[in-house]
Amino acid sequence: MTQPTIRIDFDRELIASLPASGPRYTSYPTADRFHTDFQAADLTAAIRQHDNQQPLSLYIHIPFCNTICYYCGCNKIITKDKSRADEYLNYLDKELTLLAQNWQGKPKLAQLHFGGGTPTFLSDEQLARVFDSIYRHFTLTDEGEYSIEIDPRKVSRDTVLFLGQLGFNRMSVGIQDFNPEVQKAVNRIQSEAETREVIDAAREAGFKSVSVDLIYGLPHQSIDTMRDTLEKVLSLLPDRLAVYHYAHLPHIFPPQRRIDINTVPDSSTKLDILQNTVNILLQQGYIFIGMDHFAKPDDELAVALAEGRLQRNFQGYSTHADCDLVAIGVSSIGKIGRVYSQNQKDIEAYYADLNADRLPVLRGYTLNDDDVLRRSIIQDLMCRFSLHFDDYKNRIDQDFADYFAAEYKDLAQLSAKGLMTLSDTGLEVSPKGRFLIRNIAMVFDAHLRNRETKAKYSQTV
Repeated sequence: MTQPTIRIDFDRELIASLPASGPRYTSYPTADRFHTDFQAADLTAAIRQHDNQQPLSLYIHIPFCNTICYYCGCNKIITKDKSRADEYLNYLDKELTLLAQNWQGKPKLAQLHFGGGTPTFLSDEQLARVFDSIYRHFTLTDEGEYSIEIDPRKVSRDTVLFLGQLGFNRMSVGIQDFNPEVQKAVNRIQSEAETREVIDAAREAGFKSVSVDLIYGLPHQSIDTMRDTLEKVLSLLPDRLAVYHYAHLPHIFPPQRRIDINTVPDSSTKLDILQNTVNILLQQGYIFIGMDHFAKPDDELAVALAEGRLQRNFQGYSTHADCDLVAIGVSSIGKIGRVYSQNQKDIEAYYADLNADRLPVLRGYTLNDDDVLRRSIIQDLMCRFSLHFDDYKNRIDQDFADYFAAEYKDLAQLSAKGLMTLSDTGLEVSPKGRFLIRNIAMVFDAHLRNRETKAKYSQTV
């Protein structure tokens, strides 16, 4: 099996010369372009056009958390009352039932992802309830990817084994940092022992992949503290790692007001931490997948990258061919054909719509031909680090360079900076540009180019 040979050049001067923030492109157009003119009828019409022979993906948002992590920007509800989840699951079941009225039979489920919040806030019995609903409306397969986000502080070995029995075969484990001072500053006290117990249990249960999440830029972090954390993390032998940048935006995420900004590392130190982290991961044999993701050479993501099959969706990088995504739960976002749809972000509004037998659609977007074209281009950039202009010649009635004349000028400038090699037939992203792929993708974002937005994007590096 051929493995990708992807080299990264960490050019700090180049990083500093480019826009510091931009979209993550889990979708194009990005969610800040969704609008409230989009209605539930637009979503149901799209679902009815779905080819029933094609599998679906399902995302389920569980918003509840026992405690609050100060850095978190997710849509969440802090509570210790599990009866609130019982009520919520009733509404999840109703939403899925309303959606399933728009397709025939029980389509195959290619992917399933439980996100949050904290999905393992749910008890074993509550998790089983959700799976009963899933089995009523979908056909699960041996080759499907069924993943769940795990908080090791709230999960026992027995629960992990139960998750495997339910059908989960992939797990994402939140760690962020093992340093006690950092953990205290962000209100997430989590031991290495309890994290290891969960990961060991996942392997015992036959999970195919275990991913861990880390965050750099948290209070009190330094190169040394992050190196210690990374040493402990690597001893757990994760199949995948995601290394995210902490964005301190307390005016958007109020819990961050509890973080002392004076303890957050400055921009130069954050780049030091990231650069050192990346070097260690590469030295340990992990493959750079893209943006902030790394995987072992034999992991499915690395293999998909090598074979040109890598995809990107709302949950990040994926190995499955692009397929329609049904999303249920408060604030969740789905994609059906040319349609994006987001649910109500407020749980009472979510409940009110379902009580009225309405799908709880807050906003959405229907892509035009240009959007679909640019979505494909951005997908190629994010997942393959290259573009071959001939791949698009049948979708536009003129030369690529003419259709994208303004973009071509920007690409030439980025090429001059060393981010890529640009020719008449395509472009190849350079080792310097791979870590800055979001900056390259932004060139093709017509909405970003032509329309203002009040959205606050995360830092590109």
